[in-house]
Amino acid sequence: MCKTEKIVTLAEKFRDYTAKNLSEIVKIPSLSGEEGDVIEKLAELCTEAGFDDVRVDGLGNLIGRVGSGPRIIAIDAHIDTVDTGDLSQWDFAPFCGEIKDGKVLGRGTVDQSGGAASMITAGRILKELAYDGEFSVLFTFTVMEEDCDGLCWNYLIEKESIRPEIAIITEPTNLGLYRGHRGRMEIECYFSGVSCHGSAPERGINAIYKASRASLKIEELNERLIADDFLGKGTVAVTLIESQSPSLCAVSDFAHFHLDRRLTWGETKQSALAEVRDAIGSQAQIEVPIYSKASYKGTLFEMEKYYPTWKIEEDNQYIRTGIDCYRGLFEDEPRIDKWTFSTNGVAICGKHGIPCIGFGPGNEIYAHAPNEAVPIDHLVKASAFYALYPYLLKGE
Repeated sequence: MCKTEKIVTLAEKFRDYTAKNLSEIVKIPSLSGEEGDVIEKLAELCTEAGFDDVRVDGLGNLIGRVGSGPRIIAIDAHIDTVDTGDLSQWDFAPFCGEIKDGKVLGRGTVDQSGGAASMITAGRILKELAYDGEFSVLFTFTVMEEDCDGLCWNYLIEKESIRPEIAIITEPTNLGLYRGHRGRMEIECYFSGVSCHGSAPERGINAIYKASRASLKIEELNERLIADDFLGKGTVAVTLIESQSPSLCAVSDFAHFHLDRRLTWGETKQSALAEVRDAIGSQAQIEVPIYSKASYKGTLFEMEKYYPTWKIEEDNQYIRTGIDCYRGLFEDEPRIDKWTFSTNGVAICGKHGIPCIGFGPGNEIYAHAPNEAVPIDHLVKASAFYALYPYLLKGE
């Protein structure tokens, strides 16, 4: 039996094991900054699976290693989740982890604990096969991505000196092979006014009016942003507006709005800020905010909320290896595509220039949505893909 056949057989053999592990993970709530309990559980599962090394870094990321070769592949899953939202929209308890009708149910099954469970199984498969290839395969279970995508990997690269030659991101791709996504940034716009009594508004300067007129300019800006053939169009949207005044019968002396800016290929922080300044003039103070929140370990690692765009070309060796991997395992052609949302690739590839590919269980339309669930078939296939990839990747 060839290596590919052995991996397919083992991934199927471990079907129930993978589903059960995901069920146990889902039962542990793990909001950003509160991942300690689920990291402890994941470390236990990696140890039981026979990983060669299991450790937690200074931020709180879990790093499991299989193999000891001189080259490094990283396979990444963030293990924090968003909150549940309106519980009345769920048909089951969000943290039930129920295994039913060929799926595992619950918050995080798609985004993206399903990837984490498949990674553990892939590590177990590699150990079963006594993997001794040229790679050290690092399985990274990363924190705080939902709050600040890429922060965890900036820490791994800049503080832990981990620099793989390729990273596989296990965010949901519906088992497609992904090679990029738009970047994003957050922009704050602050408007000052002069308060006066509401009975004589002409005596003051209303900050709400200034912000309102500016927000319409942002709407116009969105219509003329550029597009990329692969990643699509950049966008900008006002997603929050607030104001203050001395009382409800006084003109507002302060207003603020928040912009969600999605960046296509060729757009940068500098170009996006210049466009906003050109659109709304000098009437506002404009800035990119800083993410400043301690991890569950109490570590503060600040980061500007700018998340660079990234993509790799379809003829890149890492995509070609992914295609070969998919063909060998599933006797079919993979769908090559991109994410609509943002991932840790903004740091790994966007900032640090390390190539990334994406392959993950589950459909991204269920990310952050009620009734989140992942097919067990997807978990099995993802496990096989992650296990086979190190065997197929060669040097240029």
